[in-house]
Amino acid sequence: MANIFHGDCLDVLPTLAKESVNCVVTSPPYYGLRDYGEQGQLGQEDHPTEYIEKMVEVFGLVRDVLRDDGTLWLNLGDCYGPNKQLLGIPWRVALALQEDGWYLRQDIIWHKPNPMPESVTDRCTKSHEYIFLLSKSEKYYFDMDSIKEKSANLGETKIKFGGHKYGDSEEKEHQTKSGNEYTDSGMRQKRSVWTSSTASYAGAHFATFPSAIARPCILAGSPPSGVVLDPFLGTGTVGKIASEEGRGWIGIEINEEYCEIANERTAQLGLFT
Repeated sequence: MANIFHGDCLDVLPTLAKESVNCVVTSPPYYGLRDYGEQGQLGQEDHPTEYIEKMVEVFGLVRDVLRDDGTLWLNLGDCYGPNKQLLGIPWRVALALQEDGWYLRQDIIWHKPNPMPESVTDRCTKSHEYIFLLSKSEKYYFDMDSIKEKSANLGETKIKFGGHKYGDSEEKEHQTKSGNEYTDSGMRQKRSVWTSSTASYAGAHFATFPSAIARPCILAGSPPSGVVLDPFLGTGTVGKIASEEGRGWIGIEINEEYCEIANERTAQLGLFT
Protein backbone atom coordinates (compact mmCIF):
# COMPACT_ATOMS: atom_id res chain seq x y z
CA MET A 1 0.00 0.00 0.00
CA ALA A 2 1.31 3.43 -0.98
CA ASN A 3 -1.02 6.40 -1.02
CA ILE A 4 -0.57 10.16 -1.29
CA PHE A 5 -3.48 12.36 -0.24
CA HIS A 6 -3.52 15.99 -1.36
CA GLY A 7 -5.13 18.16 1.28
CA ASP A 8 -4.99 19.53 4.80
CA CYS A 9 -4.15 16.77 7.26
CA LEU A 10 -6.87 18.07 9.58
CA ASP A 11 -9.38 17.13 6.85
CA VAL A 12 -7.73 13.92 5.64
CA LEU A 13 -6.82 12.24 8.94
CA PRO A 14 -10.44 11.71 10.05
CA THR A 15 -11.09 9.77 6.82
CA LEU A 16 -8.40 7.16 7.56
CA ALA A 17 -9.22 3.88 9.29
CA LYS A 18 -8.82 3.91 13.06
CA GLU A 19 -5.75 2.12 14.45
CA SER A 20 -4.53 1.24 10.93
CA VAL A 21 -1.01 2.69 11.17
CA ASN A 22 2.03 1.17 12.92
CA CYS A 23 4.13 4.29 13.23
CA VAL A 24 4.21 7.95 12.26
CA VAL A 25 7.41 9.60 11.03
CA THR A 26 7.11 13.26 10.19
CA SER A 27 8.72 16.68 10.06
CA PRO A 28 5.96 19.33 10.15
CA PRO A 29 6.50 22.91 8.95
CA TYR A 30 8.47 24.78 11.58
CA TYR A 31 6.96 27.80 13.26
CA GLY A 32 7.59 31.10 11.46
CA LEU A 33 10.05 29.66 8.95
CA ARG A 34 8.53 29.26 5.51
CA ASP A 35 5.36 30.39 3.76
CA TYR A 36 4.11 27.63 1.45
CA GLY A 37 1.34 29.82 0.05
CA GLU A 38 -1.44 27.48 1.18
CA GLN A 39 -4.54 28.57 3.07
CA GLY A 40 -4.63 27.05 6.55
CA GLN A 41 -0.98 26.01 6.40
CA LEU A 42 0.82 25.18 9.62
CA GLY A 43 3.67 27.41 10.80
CA GLN A 44 2.34 30.87 9.94
CA GLU A 45 0.30 31.44 13.10
CA ASP A 46 0.50 34.86 14.76
CA HIS A 47 1.76 33.47 18.06
CA PRO A 48 3.66 30.32 19.11
CA THR A 49 0.75 29.33 21.37
CA GLU A 50 -1.53 29.07 18.33
CA TYR A 51 1.03 26.89 16.54
CA ILE A 52 1.33 24.58 19.54
CA GLU A 53 -2.44 24.29 19.89
CA LYS A 54 -2.75 23.33 16.22
CA MET A 55 0.02 20.73 16.59
CA VAL A 56 -1.84 19.18 19.51
CA GLU A 57 -5.01 19.09 17.40
CA VAL A 58 -3.23 17.44 14.46
CA PHE A 59 -1.54 14.79 16.55
CA GLY A 60 -4.75 14.09 18.43
CA LEU A 61 -6.16 12.97 15.07
CA VAL A 62 -2.93 11.09 14.34
CA ARG A 63 -3.34 9.17 17.60
CA ASP A 64 -6.75 7.95 16.43
CA VAL A 65 -5.28 6.23 13.35
CA LEU A 66 -2.25 4.85 15.23
CA ARG A 67 -2.30 1.33 16.66
CA ASP A 68 -2.17 1.00 20.44
CA ASP A 69 1.44 -0.23 20.18
CA GLY A 70 2.38 2.52 17.70
CA THR A 71 4.95 5.30 17.94
CA LEU A 72 5.32 8.86 16.72
CA TRP A 73 8.73 10.15 15.59
CA LEU A 74 8.51 13.94 15.43
CA ASN A 75 11.28 16.14 13.99
CA LEU A 76 11.14 19.84 14.87
CA GLY A 77 13.52 22.77 14.62
CA ASP A 78 13.55 25.90 16.76
CA CYS A 79 13.54 29.60 15.93
CA TYR A 80 14.03 33.02 17.46
CA GLY A 81 11.41 35.61 18.30
CA PRO A 82 11.57 39.29 19.24
CA ASN A 83 14.46 40.58 21.34
CA LYS A 84 16.72 37.65 20.39
CA GLN A 85 14.61 35.22 22.38
CA LEU A 86 14.93 31.52 21.52
CA LEU A 87 11.32 30.33 21.49
CA GLY A 88 11.93 26.71 22.50
CA ILE A 89 9.22 25.51 20.13
CA PRO A 90 10.27 21.81 19.96
CA TRP A 91 10.11 21.30 23.70
CA ARG A 92 6.94 23.35 24.04
CA VAL A 93 5.26 21.10 21.48
CA ALA A 94 6.63 17.90 23.04
CA LEU A 95 5.42 18.84 26.50
CA ALA A 96 2.02 19.92 25.15
CA LEU A 97 1.65 16.52 23.46
CA GLN A 98 2.64 14.80 26.70
CA GLU A 99 0.00 16.83 28.52
CA ASP A 100 -2.52 15.73 25.88
CA GLY A 101 -1.91 12.06 26.62
CA TRP A 102 1.14 11.02 24.60
CA TYR A 103 4.01 9.18 26.30
CA LEU A 104 7.16 11.24 25.76
CA ARG A 105 9.82 8.53 25.61
CA GLN A 106 12.97 10.21 24.32
CA ASP A 107 14.56 13.30 22.85
CA ILE A 108 17.00 12.51 20.06
CA ILE A 109 19.51 15.06 18.82
CA TRP A 110 19.97 15.35 15.06
CA HIS A 111 23.51 16.69 14.73
CA LYS A 112 24.15 18.45 11.41
CA PRO A 113 27.78 18.57 10.22
CA ASN A 114 26.73 21.08 7.53
CA PRO A 115 24.46 23.58 9.31
CA MET A 116 23.19 26.73 7.65
CA PRO A 117 25.77 29.53 8.02
CA GLU A 118 24.82 32.26 10.47
CA SER A 119 26.25 35.76 10.77
CA VAL A 120 25.56 36.13 14.51
CA THR A 121 28.49 36.94 16.79
CA ASP A 122 26.82 36.70 20.22
CA ARG A 123 25.93 32.97 20.21
CA CYS A 124 27.08 29.71 18.65
CA THR A 125 25.92 28.56 15.21
CA LYS A 126 22.97 26.21 15.56
CA SER A 127 23.85 22.73 14.28
CA HIS A 128 21.13 20.49 15.71
CA GLU A 129 17.43 19.75 15.70
CA TYR A 130 15.24 17.50 17.83
CA ILE A 131 13.51 14.23 17.08
CA PHE A 132 11.01 13.23 19.75
CA LEU A 133 9.94 9.63 20.22
CA LEU A 134 6.40 9.49 21.55
CA SER A 135 4.11 6.51 22.02
CA LYS A 136 0.38 6.00 22.29
CA SER A 137 0.73 3.50 25.16
CA GLU A 138 3.21 2.61 27.87
CA LYS A 139 4.24 -0.51 25.94
CA TYR A 140 4.89 -0.20 22.23
CA TYR A 141 6.64 -1.81 19.26
CA PHE A 142 10.36 -1.01 19.07
CA ASP A 143 12.89 -3.09 17.11
CA MET A 144 16.27 -2.17 18.61
CA ASP A 145 18.16 -4.87 16.68
CA SER A 146 17.22 -3.27 13.36
CA ILE A 147 19.05 -0.02 14.20
CA LYS A 148 22.07 -1.21 16.17
CA GLU A 149 25.36 0.57 15.41
CA LYS A 150 28.87 -0.71 14.85
CA SER A 151 30.98 -0.79 17.98
CA ALA A 152 34.58 0.38 18.06
CA ASN A 153 35.56 -2.58 20.27
CA LEU A 154 34.88 -5.47 17.91
CA GLY A 155 36.47 -8.69 19.19
CA GLU A 156 37.77 -7.27 22.45
CA THR A 157 37.42 -9.44 25.56
CA LYS A 158 35.98 -7.61 28.55
CA ILE A 159 35.06 -8.35 32.13
CA LYS A 160 31.48 -7.65 33.03
CA PHE A 161 30.99 -5.35 36.01
CA GLY A 162 28.34 -6.25 38.56
CA GLY A 163 27.24 -4.65 41.83
CA HIS A 164 28.19 -1.32 43.35
CA LYS A 165 30.62 -0.79 46.21
CA TYR A 166 29.27 2.66 46.97
CA GLY A 167 25.51 2.71 46.88
CA ASP A 168 23.92 3.64 43.58
CA SER A 169 27.03 5.13 41.98
CA GLU A 170 27.29 4.35 38.26
CA GLU A 171 31.01 5.18 38.09
CA LYS A 172 33.00 2.19 36.88
CA GLU A 173 35.66 2.55 39.57
CA HIS A 174 32.93 2.10 42.20
CA GLN A 175 31.67 -1.18 40.71
CA THR A 176 32.75 -4.72 41.50
CA LYS A 177 33.81 -7.14 38.78
CA SER A 178 31.53 -10.10 38.28
CA GLY A 179 34.33 -12.20 36.84
CA ASN A 180 32.27 -12.99 33.74
CA GLU A 181 34.19 -12.39 30.54
CA TYR A 182 32.50 -11.61 27.25
CA THR A 183 33.59 -10.70 23.74
CA ASP A 184 32.32 -7.52 22.15
CA SER A 185 30.02 -8.48 19.28
CA GLY A 186 30.89 -5.41 17.24
CA MET A 187 27.40 -3.95 17.58
CA ARG A 188 25.88 -1.66 20.19
CA GLN A 189 22.51 -0.06 20.87
CA LYS A 190 21.90 3.09 18.88
CA ARG A 191 22.77 6.26 20.76
CA SER A 192 20.52 9.31 21.13
CA VAL A 193 22.70 11.62 18.98
CA TRP A 194 22.29 10.97 15.25
CA THR A 195 24.70 12.63 12.83
CA SER A 196 23.48 13.35 9.32
CA SER A 197 24.03 16.19 6.87
CA THR A 198 21.00 18.04 5.61
CA ALA A 199 19.70 16.67 2.32
CA SER A 200 18.48 18.25 -0.89
CA TYR A 201 16.42 17.06 -3.82
CA ALA A 202 16.80 18.36 -7.36
CA GLY A 203 13.07 18.93 -7.69
CA ALA A 204 12.83 21.14 -4.60
CA HIS A 205 14.38 24.44 -3.62
CA PHE A 206 14.80 23.68 0.09
CA ALA A 207 16.45 21.13 2.36
CA THR A 208 14.43 17.89 2.62
CA PHE A 209 14.08 15.44 5.49
CA PRO A 210 17.21 13.24 5.13
CA SER A 211 16.90 9.52 4.50
CA ALA A 212 19.50 8.81 7.18
CA ILE A 213 17.18 10.30 9.79
CA ALA A 214 13.92 8.81 8.51
CA ARG A 215 15.24 5.27 8.03
CA PRO A 216 16.02 4.31 11.66
CA CYS A 217 12.66 5.72 12.75
CA ILE A 218 10.87 3.51 10.23
CA LEU A 219 12.96 0.41 10.97
CA ALA A 220 12.60 0.65 14.74
CA GLY A 221 9.00 1.86 14.74
CA SER A 222 7.30 -0.55 12.33
CA PRO A 223 7.42 -4.28 11.52
CA PRO A 224 8.39 -5.31 7.96
CA SER A 225 4.74 -5.62 6.94
CA GLY A 226 3.65 -2.49 8.78
CA VAL A 227 2.22 0.82 7.63
CA VAL A 228 3.96 4.18 8.09
CA LEU A 229 2.17 7.54 8.06
CA ASP A 230 3.59 10.99 7.33
CA PRO A 231 0.88 13.67 7.70
CA PHE A 232 3.32 16.31 6.36
CA LEU A 233 4.79 14.35 3.45
CA GLY A 234 6.62 17.18 1.71
CA THR A 235 8.67 15.74 -1.14
CA GLY A 236 8.12 12.16 -0.01
CA THR A 237 11.25 11.02 1.82
CA VAL A 238 9.33 9.00 4.40
CA GLY A 239 7.28 7.28 1.71
CA LYS A 240 10.39 6.51 -0.34
CA ILE A 241 12.25 4.96 2.61
CA ALA A 242 9.18 3.06 3.80
CA SER A 243 8.84 1.49 0.34
CA GLU A 244 12.55 0.63 0.22
CA GLU A 245 12.20 -1.12 3.59
CA GLY A 246 9.13 -3.12 2.59
CA ARG A 247 6.55 -1.09 4.51
CA GLY A 248 3.27 0.27 3.29
CA TRP A 249 2.81 3.99 3.71
CA ILE A 250 0.38 6.88 3.66
CA GLY A 251 1.36 10.47 2.99
CA ILE A 252 -0.68 13.67 3.36
CA GLU A 253 0.50 16.94 1.80
CA ILE A 254 -1.30 20.28 1.48
CA ASN A 255 0.89 21.58 -1.36
CA GLU A 256 -0.03 20.11 -4.75
CA GLU A 257 3.43 20.73 -6.22
CA TYR A 258 5.08 18.74 -3.45
CA CYS A 259 2.56 15.92 -3.97
CA GLU A 260 3.71 15.72 -7.58
CA ILE A 261 7.37 15.66 -6.51
CA ALA A 262 6.67 12.92 -3.97
CA ASN A 263 4.82 10.95 -6.61
CA GLU A 264 7.76 11.25 -9.00
CA ARG A 265 10.30 10.20 -6.35
CA THR A 266 8.38 7.05 -5.43
CA ALA A 267 7.31 6.28 -8.99
CA GLN A 268 11.00 6.24 -10.01
CA LEU A 269 11.36 3.17 -7.78
CA GLY A 270 8.31 1.54 -9.32
CA LEU A 271 6.72 1.51 -5.86
CA PHE A 272 3.90 4.03 -6.08
CA THR A 273 0.38 2.73 -6.64
